[in-house]
Amino acid sequence: MDSLKELFKVGCGPSSSHTMGPERAAKRFKAETEEAASYRVELYGSLAATGKGHLTDWIIEETLKPKKTEIVWMPEFIHEYHTNGMKFFALDEAGNTIKDWLVFSVGGGTIKELTDKRSGAGQCYNLTKMDDIMVWCKENNKELWEYVEYCEGPEIWDHLKLILETMNAAVDRGIRKDGVLPGKLRYRRRAKEIYDKIDKKRNYLVITKKIFAYALAVSEENSSAGTIVTAPTCGAAGVIPGLLRALIEEYELDETTSLRALAVAGLIGNLIKENATISGAEGGCQAEIGAACSMASGMAVYILGGTTEQIEYAAEMGMEHHLGMTCDPVGGYVQIPCIERNAIVAVRSLNTADYALSTDGEHTISFDQVVVTMKETGIDMCSAYKETSTGGLAKYYEKFFKESDGISYGMYAAFGMFEGFSA
Repeated sequence: MDSLKELFKVGCGPSSSHTMGPERAAKRFKAETEEAASYRVELYGSLAATGKGHLTDWIIEETLKPKKTEIVWMPEFIHEYHTNGMKFFALDEAGNTIKDWLVFSVGGGTIKELTDKRSGAGQCYNLTKMDDIMVWCKENNKELWEYVEYCEGPEIWDHLKLILETMNAAVDRGIRKDGVLPGKLRYRRRAKEIYDKIDKKRNYLVITKKIFAYALAVSEENSSAGTIVTAPTCGAAGVIPGLLRALIEEYELDETTSLRALAVAGLIGNLIKENATISGAEGGCQAEIGAACSMASGMAVYILGGTTEQIEYAAEMGMEHHLGMTCDPVGGYVQIPCIERNAIVAVRSLNTADYALSTDGEHTISFDQVVVTMKETGIDMCSAYKETSTGGLAKYYEKFFKESDGISYGMYAAFGMFEGFSA
């Protein structure tokens, strides 16, 4: 498995697969083709189907500036390696190809080439199954976060500290803003409204509303191209920071506990990424919000003092009860149903943790088994429900967007977006 540094990344929304991945690819290709007079980029599959709403073309053009870039949309072409494919062409003055590069945005902002393995042991973690990791922990009298430190080295804590700070900063920004989000949906921000109504007396409703507000804050920041953390993706970026921030305040957690909780969440997410997918274009929203719920549920059990077995149970339930969830963003925007879904699932993650803690951790279906099931479900799922905006909720709003060629970047600029991009 990869390092957690490849799972928890700092970047700008609205999409890790459709914005962050293409940005990284464009930066790399630009550095290798400084002699180019112009560029052409072909976008395939889901990258083409929802690229406008996800700002894929905008970030590629911005990254390759000052050279002119032509974007070619090819949603009908699905590469067998991954649906989020793109091919860069560096052109000379006469329009002849100097160099081309086929690359894939496979989820969470990670990019891979055809020669790269999609998964495999030995990259950073030698164990790639939760069952095996739990055996290691038992034999060595260690906890899950200690396995992360064992594989990553002590330097992982500096990275997780940056991740925690970035998550909290996104919450702080989001709960201070009101108005509407950019885009034709005119989606109204709600984080500040909910936060301002919180009665500060401690009770279940207070922590629930805090989780709602904090998860919404991050998701709204993501949708408006703010700086967030892939956890494990941009589309599901509000779940973990929303729940973690509320638990930090409720239980007055110290930094060490918070970082160890993130390590536990990251390990769970890494196992899902390794053995299935975290790409909505490949597995539907079960791969994004389901993965986030699994991560957050296990994280919460750790914070609340649960055993390794209870953490595994919570992580299994978090995924199990999102199997088959569709990814059908209305208009291609990461707004409906994405934003509300983050808030609801952040609270659901705490409920899942509570349930696991009410048991001894014994259960029938293992985490490893449910991850494989999620992968198989994603393969079987109709493409209309895998981030193409051609089915589900998105289908019923198709007419609303027919008058436009896509998103208005001028509208985003008017809202002061993109300050976080460093193209």
